[in-house]
Amino acid sequence: MSSQKTSWKQKLHEIIYEADTPAGKLFDVILLITIIASILLVMLESVKSIDEEYHAFLNISEWIITILFTIEYVIRVVTVKKPIRYIFSFYGIIDLLSTIPKYISLFFGGIHALAALRALRLLRVFRILKLARYLGASKNLVNALKASRAKIAVFLFAVIIIAIILGTIMYLIEGEENGFTNIPRSVYWCIVTLTTVGFGDIAPQTPLGQFIAAIVMVLGYGIIAVPTGIVSAEYTSQTNKKPETTGPPEPLIHLNSQSCSNCTAEKHKDGAKFCYRCGEKL
Repeated sequence: MSSQKTSWKQKLHEIIYEADTPAGKLFDVILLITIIASILLVMLESVKSIDEEYHAFLNISEWIITILFTIEYVIRVVTVKKPIRYIFSFYGIIDLLSTIPKYISLFFGGIHALAALRALRLLRVFRILKLARYLGASKNLVNALKASRAKIAVFLFAVIIIAIILGTIMYLIEGEENGFTNIPRSVYWCIVTLTTVGFGDIAPQTPLGQFIAAIVMVLGYGIIAVPTGIVSAEYTSQTNKKPETTGPPEPLIHLNSQSCSNCTAEKHKDGAKFCYRCGEKL
């Protein structure tokens, strides 16, 4: 009886936690479709005219999906040997947050909109498409951002100083009668104009103010390009950097979606027999 129970748990674990098997892929695809459908329902429910006409249908559909997610969450907890590992893992917390809003809405009206949090579960698409192995390429970008942080910090500090100076000048030129009621509001206008956002809630009226505004607009285009150039240069440097070792290139290691039923560790090497974290047999 115990072996049957273990076998049953192992089969469910392979289907729910792994995407290398046909059943696992089908489960994850159905899960993603359900998540997308749920997000669309929440979005439609936020449209007043649609909610008034189809409220009953939207509400029932949301409850059906919430119950399905609840069952899935319980099965995920049951099929691992150490449930606490899954409950407090990144995906475990996301799964819980995407399930409880509908239940909370029974006691606090309107909070069901938080169900949109289940959009975070779409991160599981990396598991299905096996994109996790390619995320290592982002290391160059991270290194480029780290190498650029000092230059970007100095640049942003210079932009803030420029915004304060030009904002103060515009406050003196335009004055309260043209919407520049104080220096902080004038600095806000300068930042909005400098970043080429242009909300239009404040606009200079005097010829001199409009001339300065034109300078700020042109300056904004150049400012936008600077941080991009800094990061791009560092990224190119990281990409072209030659490895220090002169030996033969290391073989490409392929990772799969196999998940340990004991500690929920993922990204095991192809052909691995035991978990790299706890040593449990896979």
